[in-house]
Amino acid sequence: MAVNSATSFVLSSILTLLIFSGMQMYKPLLIRSPITIIFGGYLGSLMFMFFVTAIGNLEATLFGKNYQLKLLEIALSMVISLIASGMVHRICFTTCLIFSLITIYYMNKLSQKTYATTAAIPALVKSRRHK
Repeated sequence: MAVNSATSFVLSSILTLLIFSGMQMYKPLLIRSPITIIFGGYLGSLMFMFFVTAIGNLEATLFGKNYQLKLLEIALSMVISLIASGMVHRICFTTCLIFSLITIYYMNKLSQKTYATTAAIPALVKSRRHK
């Protein structure tokens, strides 16, 4: 079930704030063992994904449906997510970076598959001249 850009912006923003606050509230639990530290980085990458979605939907609402995210918005989202993960643990920072790069790769792949237009292949022109 798809929702419009404004509703998706609100939902993504709420999920971003919930993940950030959850990471801060449960910081003592996230740094107990190596597996929970890695899970903290995964939560940071989820926060990155929702933050990118929120920014993209905000821009789609303000500037129109054909507006696309650029490198600046992605980098800003990445920096904010990395800072939030680094506030939990420095290894969360590293795992958040790795998981976020994987996330943005698959988000781009899915976006290209869904929204890309196919380019027309020019037809070969046969000449009538014989050599």
